[in-house]
Amino acid sequence: MVEVKKERNSNLELYRVVVMLLIVAHHYVVNSGLFQLMESSLLSGNTLFLYLFGMWGKTGINCFVLITGYFMCKSDISISKFLKLLLEVFFYEVVIYSIFLSCGVVSFNWKSLFLALIPIGNVGRGFTTSFIFFYLSIPFLNILLRNMSKRQHKLLIIYCLFIYTIWAFYPFTVVFNYVTWFIILFFISSYIRLYPIKRDGDVKFWSLLTFCSVILSCLSVIILKVLDVWWPYKFMQDSNSIMALVTAVCSFMLFKNLKIKQSKVVNLMGASTFGVLLIHANSDAMRQWLWKDTLENVSWFGSPYLWVHATLSVLVIFILCVFIDQIRIRFIERPFFSSSIYVNLESYIQKFLWKIS
Repeated sequence: MVEVKKERNSNLELYRVVVMLLIVAHHYVVNSGLFQLMESSLLSGNTLFLYLFGMWGKTGINCFVLITGYFMCKSDISISKFLKLLLEVFFYEVVIYSIFLSCGVVSFNWKSLFLALIPIGNVGRGFTTSFIFFYLSIPFLNILLRNMSKRQHKLLIIYCLFIYTIWAFYPFTVVFNYVTWFIILFFISSYIRLYPIKRDGDVKFWSLLTFCSVILSCLSVIILKVLDVWWPYKFMQDSNSIMALVTAVCSFMLFKNLKIKQSKVVNLMGASTFGVLLIHANSDAMRQWLWKDTLENVSWFGSPYLWVHATLSVLVIFILCVFIDQIRIRFIERPFFSSSIYVNLESYIQKFLWKIS
């Protein structure tokens, strides 16, 4: 079966690019040893910069899932879509592990080999595995959507957010995993798609709300750090945190309605944002090699040029990862999915699914 290739919307592809840059910035801070220094240090210009620079990672996760839910609530998961996702994860797991092994960055053991060959792992707080299982649940979620009224849909969202965002805030705790949270985000984005509100297309309105949510998020971090009463990221600490959710929804509504010209460059970068994540956040070995051994983020903590190092590091990593992923797409993904091997594989999978259904 040949899929009709749909043109990407540059407004949402630009959104993907911005969000991924924020996620890389988050990893610059939290995966490098800088965060431990920040927590044990007095508030300074560099400390404040790092808190604000690295605070958007969990918001970014929400943004990506909102985009997925918005499109997939009116679409079906094809074999090619799922295989592209799975094989992309598998490709980077195997290739990066092989490179690190050959260069002596990691030592061989059977467990690490097994983890490299199996592209999915523990379900919990890891993004990639949780996203794959969430993705597989979408056909069942769409059946639920088709059998719910608008009122039921709205009440379901309110109920889920009460448990995962309000009840989980303080002083109670809720056992959290990303698969469940991604499903809740799917309910939110599908509601946005299926039942547009009166001010759905008002760019000025959503620009104002996005600006206000960003300012409130920043102020919450600064105030909590100064007062030292709670963890500075209390309102942003995970994807279900109130400001991480509000900022994601408001910014999604803004970019969804943003009118910009179609851009091949933006669309190209947007298509590789998942690849950027899979490369730079591949494993503990990658985090050690990238942020600690190569970029040596901690050594810049007291430098007046920390902001330069942070900004350039994020931009260069993003550009290099996009370049690598575009090579993969052009020379591996496209040839494979247009080959007779894939056609036969797809036919076999379809027959198998037909038999078990």
